[in-house]
Amino acid sequence: MHAFSDLRTAAYCPRKCYYHWQDDDRDPPPEVEERRDLAFRYPELLDGADLAGEPIAVTPTQYRSNLSCVKARIDAFERLCNPDARDVFLTGKECRGIAHKVLELDAPTPALISAGSPPEDGVWHSQTVHAVAAAKALAWERETPVERAFVEYPTHGIVREVSLTTRRKAAYRSTIRTLESIDGPPPRLDDSAKCESCEYREECGVKTRSLRSLLGLG
Repeated sequence: MHAFSDLRTAAYCPRKCYYHWQDDDRDPPPEVEERRDLAFRYPELLDGADLAGEPIAVTPTQYRSNLSCVKARIDAFERLCNPDARDVFLTGKECRGIAHKVLELDAPTPALISAGSPPEDGVWHSQTVHAVAAAKALAWERETPVERAFVEYPTHGIVREVSLTTRRKAAYRSTIRTLESIDGPPPRLDDSAKCESCEYREECGVKTRSLRSLLGLG
């Protein structure tokens, strides 16, 4: 049985997942919880709260504009603000972990909260795999189809819907196979930008090159 967090990490970098398994300290830092808490306060943040002291990543004007767009575009906005359940532990056929919110819509729908920044469109690949895992686990528990999930980026006031397309389900299956194949450190990524901010870069031993070096100037 795979943890959602392991699945997400393996989708990002299998080698990072291996080192993550060796790490005893796997709890998120306190600031992550502060950022996630914003996802339960959307009405307050949208309707005039002083945002100066909040852990948002954009200007207050942009933040409220983003949330207004979410409210107009997402049919489940009111339920996102007042979820039917929060921090629900789900156990599926292959994976288990926490769904930060579960919404009782036409079909039960999980929502995951990211403390980071969203891509320009859609959600990051690793979060797509995580969202599919959560939806599949919820479907397994409820014995009913679940065909979408939400990924929230509350520090930006952005919510993205993830439909369980064939391509996304295939990415999930591929990551499951990757996880099941890890029995030692997987091959290093080749000079990937992912390595720059990885907390396991020293253990991994990956060598990154500067832009100047890549251009043959140094």
